Amino acid sequence: MFQPFELAIGLRYTRAKRRNHFISFISLISMLGIALGVTALITVLSVMNGFERELRQSILGMAAHATISAFEGGLDSPDAVSELASRHPEVIGTAPYIEGEGMARRGGTLSGVLLRGIDPAQEPSVSIVGDRMVAGSLDDLMPGEFRLVIGVELARALGLAPGDKVDLMIPQASVTPAGLTPRFRRFTVSGVFEIGMYEYDRSMVYMHIDDAAALYRLGDRVTGLRLKLSDMFAAPRISREVADELPGFVYVRDWTQQHANFFKAVRTEKLVMFVILSLIVAVAAFNVVSTLVMVVTDKQADIAILRTLGVSPGSVTMIFIVQGAVIGLIGTALGLLGGITLALNVENLVPALERLFNQDFISGDVYYISELPSDLHWNDVIKIALLSLALGLLSTIYPAWRASRVQPAEALRYE
Repeated sequence: MFQPFELAIGLRYTRAKRRNHFISFISLISMLGIALGVTALITVLSVMNGFERELRQSILGMAAHATISAFEGGLDSPDAVSELASRHPEVIGTAPYIEGEGMARRGGTLSGVLLRGIDPAQEPSVSIVGDRMVAGSLDDLMPGEFRLVIGVELARALGLAPGDKVDLMIPQASVTPAGLTPRFRRFTVSGVFEIGMYEYDRSMVYMHIDDAAALYRLGDRVTGLRLKLSDMFAAPRISREVADELPGFVYVRDWTQQHANFFKAVRTEKLVMFVILSLIVAVAAFNVVSTLVMVVTDKQADIAILRTLGVSPGSVTMIFIVQGAVIGLIGTALGLLGGITLALNVENLVPALERLFNQDFISGDVYYISELPSDLHWNDVIKIALLSLALGLLSTIYPAWRASRVQPAEALRYE
Protein backbone atom coordinates (compact mmCIF):
# COMPACT_ATOMS: atom_id res chain seq x y z
CA MET A 1 0.00 0.00 0.00
CA PHE A 2 3.02 2.27 0.39
CA GLN A 3 4.10 1.78 -3.24
CA PRO A 4 3.20 4.29 -5.93
CA PHE A 5 0.00 3.32 -7.68
CA GLU A 6 1.52 2.79 -11.15
CA LEU A 7 4.42 0.72 -9.75
CA ALA A 8 2.08 -1.51 -7.75
CA ILE A 9 -0.19 -2.25 -10.72
CA GLY A 10 2.79 -2.75 -13.08
CA LEU A 11 4.44 -5.24 -10.72
CA ARG A 12 1.10 -7.01 -10.23
CA TYR A 13 0.74 -7.43 -14.00
CA THR A 14 4.29 -8.76 -14.14
CA ARG A 15 3.74 -11.30 -11.37
CA ALA A 16 0.24 -12.32 -12.33
CA LYS A 17 -0.38 -15.59 -14.15
CA ARG A 18 -1.71 -14.67 -17.56
CA ARG A 19 -4.51 -16.53 -19.26
CA ASN A 20 -2.57 -16.34 -22.51
CA HIS A 21 0.45 -18.61 -22.01
CA PHE A 22 1.88 -17.51 -25.35
CA ILE A 23 2.41 -14.02 -23.91
CA SER A 24 4.25 -15.53 -20.94
CA PHE A 25 6.46 -17.50 -23.31
CA ILE A 26 7.31 -14.39 -25.35
CA SER A 27 8.13 -12.53 -22.11
CA LEU A 28 10.50 -15.31 -21.10
CA ILE A 29 12.15 -15.28 -24.53
CA SER A 30 12.56 -11.50 -24.26
CA MET A 31 14.30 -11.81 -20.89
CA LEU A 32 16.57 -14.60 -22.14
CA GLY A 33 17.35 -12.61 -25.30
CA ILE A 34 18.44 -9.59 -23.27
CA ALA A 35 20.44 -11.84 -20.94
CA LEU A 36 22.15 -13.56 -23.89
CA GLY A 37 23.04 -10.25 -25.51
CA VAL A 38 24.48 -8.79 -22.31
CA THR A 39 26.44 -11.99 -21.63
CA ALA A 40 27.88 -12.02 -25.14
CA LEU A 41 28.81 -8.33 -24.96
CA ILE A 42 30.63 -8.64 -21.62
CA THR A 43 32.44 -11.82 -22.62
CA VAL A 44 33.56 -10.65 -26.06
CA LEU A 45 34.71 -7.24 -24.84
CA SER A 46 36.60 -8.87 -21.97
CA VAL A 47 38.35 -11.23 -24.38
CA MET A 48 39.25 -8.34 -26.69
CA ASN A 49 40.56 -6.39 -23.69
CA GLY A 50 42.64 -9.45 -22.84
CA PHE A 51 43.98 -9.65 -26.40
CA GLU A 52 44.97 -5.99 -26.28
CA ARG A 53 46.65 -6.42 -22.88
CA GLU A 54 48.60 -9.51 -23.93
CA LEU A 55 49.64 -7.97 -27.23
CA ARG A 56 50.79 -4.79 -25.52
CA GLN A 57 52.77 -6.74 -22.93
CA SER A 58 54.31 -9.05 -25.53
CA ILE A 59 55.08 -6.41 -28.13
CA LEU A 60 56.32 -3.77 -25.72
CA GLY A 61 58.08 -6.38 -23.62
CA MET A 62 60.19 -7.33 -26.64
CA ALA A 63 60.18 -4.05 -28.53
CA ALA A 64 61.25 -0.85 -26.83
CA HIS A 65 59.21 2.00 -25.44
CA ALA A 66 61.60 4.23 -27.40
CA THR A 67 64.78 3.81 -29.47
CA ILE A 68 67.70 6.10 -30.26
CA SER A 69 69.54 5.40 -33.51
CA ALA A 70 71.73 7.14 -36.04
CA PHE A 71 70.36 8.07 -39.44
CA GLU A 72 72.94 5.83 -41.14
CA GLY A 73 76.11 3.86 -40.42
CA GLY A 74 75.35 3.00 -36.81
CA LEU A 75 75.43 4.95 -33.54
CA ASP A 76 78.84 6.09 -32.28
CA SER A 77 79.66 6.40 -28.56
CA PRO A 78 76.62 4.46 -27.27
CA ASP A 79 77.80 4.72 -23.65
CA ALA A 80 77.85 8.53 -23.79
CA VAL A 81 74.41 8.65 -25.43
CA SER A 82 73.07 6.21 -22.84
CA GLU A 83 74.36 8.38 -20.02
CA LEU A 84 72.68 11.48 -21.47
CA ALA A 85 69.38 9.64 -22.02
CA SER A 86 69.44 8.19 -18.49
CA ARG A 87 69.50 11.69 -17.03
CA HIS A 88 65.82 12.08 -17.90
CA PRO A 89 63.86 11.21 -14.73
CA GLU A 90 61.31 9.11 -16.64
CA VAL A 91 63.88 6.92 -18.43
CA ILE A 92 64.28 3.88 -16.16
CA GLY A 93 66.39 1.63 -18.40
CA THR A 94 68.70 1.75 -21.42
CA ALA A 95 70.44 -0.97 -23.40
CA PRO A 96 72.45 -0.97 -26.66
CA TYR A 97 71.54 -3.30 -29.50
CA ILE A 98 72.63 -4.38 -32.95
CA GLU A 99 69.87 -5.57 -35.22
CA GLY A 100 69.71 -7.20 -38.62
CA GLU A 101 68.13 -9.95 -40.67
CA GLY A 102 69.61 -13.30 -41.49
CA MET A 103 69.04 -16.95 -42.30
CA ALA A 104 69.41 -19.83 -39.87
CA ARG A 105 70.45 -23.18 -41.32
CA ARG A 106 70.68 -26.61 -39.81
CA GLY A 107 71.26 -29.42 -42.24
CA GLY A 108 68.94 -28.85 -45.15
CA THR A 109 66.44 -26.73 -43.19
CA LEU A 110 66.48 -22.95 -43.55
CA SER A 111 64.53 -20.29 -41.67
CA GLY A 112 64.56 -16.51 -41.84
CA VAL A 113 65.38 -14.86 -38.51
CA LEU A 114 65.72 -11.42 -36.95
CA LEU A 115 69.13 -11.15 -35.32
CA ARG A 116 69.62 -8.94 -32.28
CA GLY A 117 72.91 -8.41 -30.51
CA ILE A 118 72.44 -7.46 -26.85
CA ASP A 119 74.40 -6.81 -23.68
CA PRO A 120 73.14 -9.52 -21.29
CA ALA A 121 73.82 -7.28 -18.30
CA GLN A 122 71.67 -4.41 -19.58
CA GLU A 123 68.98 -6.17 -21.62
CA PRO A 124 66.75 -7.15 -18.63
CA SER A 125 66.27 -3.43 -17.91
CA VAL A 126 64.39 -2.92 -21.22
CA SER A 127 62.82 -6.28 -22.15
CA ILE A 128 61.19 -9.35 -20.63
CA VAL A 129 63.12 -12.00 -22.57
CA GLY A 130 65.33 -12.81 -19.55
CA ASP A 131 62.23 -13.69 -17.53
CA ARG A 132 60.84 -15.98 -20.24
CA MET A 133 63.73 -18.42 -20.57
CA VAL A 134 62.71 -22.08 -20.65
CA ALA A 135 66.29 -23.31 -21.04
CA GLY A 136 69.59 -21.58 -20.36
CA SER A 137 70.07 -17.93 -19.48
CA LEU A 138 71.02 -14.64 -21.12
CA ASP A 139 74.18 -14.71 -19.01
CA ASP A 140 75.34 -17.67 -21.15
CA LEU A 141 75.91 -15.20 -24.00
CA MET A 142 79.64 -14.58 -23.59
CA PRO A 143 81.66 -12.37 -25.96
CA GLY A 144 83.71 -14.36 -28.43
CA GLU A 145 81.86 -17.62 -27.71
CA PHE A 146 79.33 -17.10 -30.55
CA ARG A 147 76.34 -18.44 -28.70
CA LEU A 148 72.65 -17.92 -29.45
CA VAL A 149 69.40 -17.70 -27.52
CA ILE A 150 66.45 -18.60 -29.78
CA GLY A 151 62.66 -18.78 -29.56
CA VAL A 152 60.91 -22.02 -28.75
CA GLU A 153 59.06 -22.17 -32.09
CA LEU A 154 62.30 -21.69 -34.04
CA ALA A 155 63.91 -24.43 -31.96
CA ARG A 156 61.06 -26.78 -32.89
CA ALA A 157 61.18 -25.83 -36.57
CA LEU A 158 64.93 -26.50 -36.85
CA GLY A 159 65.07 -29.30 -34.30
CA LEU A 160 67.47 -27.41 -32.05
CA ALA A 161 68.26 -27.79 -28.36
CA PRO A 162 70.86 -26.17 -26.09
CA GLY A 163 74.30 -27.33 -27.18
CA ASP A 164 73.39 -27.83 -30.87
CA LYS A 165 75.20 -26.02 -33.68
CA VAL A 166 73.45 -23.77 -36.21
CA ASP A 167 74.78 -21.68 -39.11
CA LEU A 168 73.76 -18.06 -39.45
CA MET A 169 74.02 -16.24 -42.77
CA ILE A 170 73.52 -12.51 -43.21
CA PRO A 171 72.78 -10.54 -46.40
CA GLN A 172 76.31 -9.13 -46.62
CA ALA A 173 78.91 -10.54 -48.96
CA SER A 174 82.56 -11.40 -48.28
CA VAL A 175 85.15 -11.12 -51.03
CA THR A 176 87.09 -14.36 -51.49
CA PRO A 177 89.32 -15.79 -54.25
CA ALA A 178 86.21 -17.65 -55.40
CA GLY A 179 84.26 -14.39 -55.68
CA LEU A 180 81.49 -12.92 -53.52
CA THR A 181 80.11 -15.34 -50.95
CA PRO A 182 77.46 -14.81 -48.27
CA ARG A 183 78.86 -14.10 -44.83
CA PHE A 184 78.02 -16.81 -42.33
CA ARG A 185 79.16 -18.06 -38.96
CA ARG A 186 78.50 -21.19 -36.93
CA PHE A 187 76.90 -20.57 -33.55
CA THR A 188 76.04 -22.74 -30.57
CA VAL A 189 72.53 -22.66 -29.10
CA SER A 190 72.86 -21.84 -25.39
CA GLY A 191 69.27 -21.02 -24.45
CA VAL A 192 65.60 -21.06 -25.49
CA PHE A 193 62.92 -18.51 -24.59
CA GLU A 194 59.14 -18.50 -24.91
CA ILE A 195 57.33 -15.17 -25.05
CA GLY A 196 53.94 -16.66 -25.96
CA MET A 197 53.72 -14.59 -29.14
CA TYR A 198 54.38 -16.68 -32.22
CA GLU A 199 56.02 -13.89 -34.21
CA TYR A 200 58.82 -13.53 -31.67
CA ASP A 201 59.10 -17.18 -30.69
CA ARG A 202 59.49 -18.15 -34.35
CA SER A 203 61.91 -15.55 -35.66
CA MET A 204 63.86 -13.77 -32.90
CA VAL A 205 67.50 -14.75 -32.26
CA TYR A 206 69.73 -13.17 -29.59
CA MET A 207 73.52 -13.09 -29.45
CA HIS A 208 76.11 -11.11 -27.54
CA ILE A 209 76.50 -7.59 -28.86
CA ASP A 210 80.26 -8.07 -29.40
CA ASP A 211 79.60 -11.15 -31.57
CA ALA A 212 77.00 -9.21 -33.55
CA ALA A 213 79.45 -6.34 -34.06
CA ALA A 214 82.05 -8.82 -35.36
CA LEU A 215 79.50 -10.49 -37.65
CA TYR A 216 78.31 -7.18 -39.12
CA ARG A 217 81.77 -5.53 -38.90
CA LEU A 218 80.50 -2.52 -37.00
CA GLY A 219 83.50 -2.07 -34.72
CA ASP A 220 82.53 0.07 -31.71
CA ARG A 221 79.27 1.21 -33.26
CA VAL A 222 75.79 -0.17 -32.53
CA THR A 223 72.43 0.03 -34.27
CA GLY A 224 71.03 2.09 -31.42
CA LEU A 225 69.83 2.27 -27.83
CA ARG A 226 66.57 0.89 -26.48
CA LEU A 227 64.83 2.81 -23.71
CA LYS A 228 62.33 1.75 -21.09
CA LEU A 229 60.10 4.51 -19.73
CA SER A 230 58.23 4.85 -16.46
CA ASP A 231 55.01 5.64 -18.36
CA MET A 232 54.82 4.09 -21.81
CA PHE A 233 51.74 6.17 -22.67
CA ALA A 234 53.85 9.30 -22.26
CA ALA A 235 56.41 7.95 -24.74
CA PRO A 236 55.90 10.68 -27.41
CA ARG A 237 56.53 13.48 -24.93
CA ILE A 238 59.47 11.78 -23.22
CA SER A 239 61.05 10.89 -26.58
CA ARG A 240 60.93 14.53 -27.68
CA GLU A 241 62.45 15.69 -24.40
CA VAL A 242 65.25 13.10 -24.64
CA ALA A 243 65.95 14.06 -28.26
CA ASP A 244 66.31 17.70 -27.27
CA GLU A 245 69.08 16.78 -24.82
CA LEU A 246 71.11 14.67 -27.26
CA PRO A 247 73.87 16.25 -29.35
CA GLY A 248 74.40 15.56 -33.03
CA PHE A 249 72.04 13.95 -35.48
CA VAL A 250 70.15 11.06 -33.93
CA TYR A 251 66.73 9.60 -34.61
CA VAL A 252 64.44 9.02 -31.61
CA ARG A 253 61.32 6.91 -32.16
CA ASP A 254 58.74 5.68 -29.68
CA TRP A 255 56.43 2.68 -29.74
CA THR A 256 53.41 4.76 -30.83
CA GLN A 257 55.16 5.44 -34.15
CA GLN A 258 56.04 1.79 -34.67
CA HIS A 259 52.90 0.01 -33.41
CA ALA A 260 50.22 2.72 -33.15
CA ASN A 261 48.23 1.50 -36.18
CA PHE A 262 48.13 -2.00 -34.77
CA PHE A 263 46.65 -0.95 -31.43
CA LYS A 264 44.24 1.44 -33.17
CA ALA A 265 43.02 -1.50 -35.26
CA VAL A 266 42.41 -3.53 -32.09
CA ARG A 267 40.37 -0.70 -30.58
CA THR A 268 38.41 -0.29 -33.80
CA GLU A 269 37.60 -4.01 -33.82
CA LYS A 270 36.45 -3.72 -30.22
CA LEU A 271 34.12 -0.85 -31.11
CA VAL A 272 32.72 -2.72 -34.11
CA MET A 273 32.10 -5.86 -32.04
CA PHE A 274 30.34 -3.74 -29.40
CA VAL A 275 28.00 -2.29 -32.03
CA ILE A 276 27.31 -5.65 -33.68
CA LEU A 277 26.63 -7.52 -30.46
CA SER A 278 24.45 -4.66 -29.21
CA LEU A 279 22.07 -5.67 -31.97
CA ILE A 280 21.34 -8.85 -30.01
CA VAL A 281 20.08 -6.71 -27.14
CA ALA A 282 18.16 -4.55 -29.61
CA VAL A 283 16.42 -7.60 -31.11
CA ALA A 284 15.47 -8.75 -27.62
CA ALA A 285 14.12 -5.26 -26.93
CA PHE A 286 11.86 -5.58 -29.99
CA ASN A 287 10.55 -8.79 -28.43
CA VAL A 288 9.63 -6.70 -25.37
CA VAL A 289 7.66 -4.40 -27.68
CA SER A 290 5.69 -7.31 -29.12
CA THR A 291 5.13 -8.75 -25.65
CA LEU A 292 3.74 -5.51 -24.27
CA VAL A 293 1.56 -4.91 -27.32
CA MET A 294 -0.04 -8.32 -26.75
CA VAL A 295 -0.39 -7.57 -23.03
CA VAL A 296 -2.12 -4.28 -23.83
CA THR A 297 -4.52 -6.09 -26.16
CA ASP A 298 -5.16 -8.74 -23.50
CA LYS A 299 -5.72 -6.17 -20.75
CA GLN A 300 -7.94 -3.72 -22.62
CA ALA A 301 -10.89 -4.42 -20.32
CA ASP A 302 -8.74 -3.87 -17.22
CA ILE A 303 -7.41 -0.62 -18.70
CA ALA A 304 -10.93 0.55 -19.46
CA ILE A 305 -12.08 -0.16 -15.88
CA LEU A 306 -9.10 1.75 -14.50
CA ARG A 307 -9.93 4.68 -16.77
CA THR A 308 -13.56 4.71 -15.61
CA LEU A 309 -12.28 4.80 -12.00
CA GLY A 310 -10.43 8.03 -12.81
CA VAL A 311 -6.94 6.79 -13.68
CA SER A 312 -5.26 9.23 -16.04
CA PRO A 313 -3.68 8.21 -19.40
CA GLY A 314 -0.27 9.12 -17.94
CA SER A 315 -0.74 6.64 -15.09
CA VAL A 316 -1.74 3.91 -17.55
CA THR A 317 1.40 4.67 -19.53
CA MET A 318 3.57 4.32 -16.40
CA ILE A 319 1.95 0.97 -15.52
CA PHE A 320 3.15 -0.63 -18.75
CA ILE A 321 6.51 1.14 -18.65
CA VAL A 322 7.03 -0.49 -15.25
CA GLN A 323 6.10 -3.89 -16.63
CA GLY A 324 8.53 -3.57 -19.57
CA ALA A 325 11.26 -2.16 -17.33
CA VAL A 326 10.97 -5.19 -15.03
CA ILE A 327 11.48 -7.51 -18.00
CA GLY A 328 14.54 -5.51 -19.07
CA LEU A 329 15.90 -5.34 -15.52
CA ILE A 330 15.62 -9.09 -14.94
CA GLY A 331 17.18 -9.86 -18.33
CA THR A 332 20.01 -7.39 -17.71
CA ALA A 333 20.68 -8.81 -14.24
CA LEU A 334 20.84 -12.36 -15.59
CA GLY A 335 23.11 -11.21 -18.42
CA LEU A 336 25.45 -9.41 -16.02
CA LEU A 337 25.68 -12.48 -13.83
CA GLY A 338 26.37 -14.78 -16.78
CA GLY A 339 28.75 -12.39 -18.54
CA ILE A 340 30.87 -11.62 -15.48
CA THR A 341 31.06 -15.30 -14.55
CA LEU A 342 32.05 -16.32 -18.08
CA ALA A 343 34.55 -13.48 -18.49
CA LEU A 344 36.31 -14.38 -15.24
CA ASN A 345 36.55 -18.07 -16.16
CA VAL A 346 37.06 -18.06 -19.95
CA GLU A 347 40.82 -18.56 -19.59
CA ASN A 348 40.13 -21.90 -17.85
CA LEU A 349 37.06 -22.83 -19.89
CA VAL A 350 38.69 -22.65 -23.34
CA PRO A 351 41.60 -25.02 -22.51
CA ALA A 352 39.07 -27.46 -21.04
CA LEU A 353 37.03 -27.33 -24.27
CA GLU A 354 40.20 -27.79 -26.35
CA ARG A 355 41.04 -30.92 -24.38
CA LEU A 356 37.46 -32.17 -24.61
CA PHE A 357 37.21 -31.77 -28.39
CA ASN A 358 40.92 -32.35 -29.04
CA GLN A 359 40.97 -29.16 -31.10
CA ASP A 360 43.31 -26.17 -30.94
CA PHE A 361 41.00 -23.14 -31.08
CA ILE A 362 43.77 -20.51 -30.91
CA SER A 363 46.58 -21.56 -33.23
CA GLY A 364 49.81 -19.67 -32.57
CA ASP A 365 50.89 -19.70 -36.22
CA VAL A 366 47.64 -17.95 -37.22
CA TYR A 367 47.03 -15.57 -34.32
CA TYR A 368 49.49 -13.31 -32.54
CA ILE A 369 49.04 -15.20 -29.28
CA SER A 370 48.34 -18.85 -28.52
CA GLU A 371 45.96 -18.54 -25.54
CA LEU A 372 42.58 -16.88 -25.11
CA PRO A 373 42.98 -14.16 -22.46
CA SER A 374 40.28 -12.21 -20.66
CA ASP A 375 40.44 -8.84 -18.95
CA LEU A 376 37.17 -7.70 -17.38
CA HIS A 377 36.80 -3.91 -17.26
CA TRP A 378 34.08 -2.73 -14.91
CA ASN A 379 33.50 0.42 -16.94
CA ASP A 380 32.54 -1.86 -19.86
CA VAL A 381 30.14 -3.73 -17.58
CA ILE A 382 28.50 -0.47 -16.48
CA LYS A 383 28.28 0.75 -20.08
CA ILE A 384 26.64 -2.49 -21.24
CA ALA A 385 24.19 -2.51 -18.31
CA LEU A 386 23.12 1.08 -19.02
CA LEU A 387 22.71 0.30 -22.73
CA SER A 388 20.55 -2.73 -21.98
CA LEU A 389 18.37 -0.86 -19.50
CA ALA A 390 18.00 2.08 -21.90
CA LEU A 391 16.91 -0.18 -24.76
CA GLY A 392 14.49 -1.92 -22.41
CA LEU A 393 12.91 1.39 -21.43
CA LEU A 394 12.73 2.63 -25.02
CA SER A 395 10.93 -0.56 -26.03
CA THR A 396 8.11 0.23 -23.59
CA ILE A 397 7.26 3.66 -25.02
CA TYR A 398 5.02 2.61 -27.93
CA PRO A 399 3.04 -0.15 -26.11
CA ALA A 400 2.56 2.12 -23.07
CA TRP A 401 1.39 4.98 -25.30
CA ARG A 402 -1.00 2.61 -27.06
CA ALA A 403 -2.40 1.51 -23.68
CA SER A 404 -3.03 5.13 -22.73
CA ARG A 405 -5.07 5.58 -25.94
CA VAL A 406 -7.56 2.82 -25.07
CA GLN A 407 -11.12 4.21 -24.99
CA PRO A 408 -13.19 2.74 -22.12
CA ALA A 409 -16.44 2.68 -24.09
CA GLU A 410 -14.87 0.83 -27.04
CA ALA A 411 -13.05 -1.65 -24.79
CA LEU A 412 -16.12 -2.49 -22.66
CA ARG A 413 -18.66 -2.64 -25.48
CA TYR A 414 -18.55 -6.44 -25.80
CA GLU A 415 -17.70 -7.29 -22.19
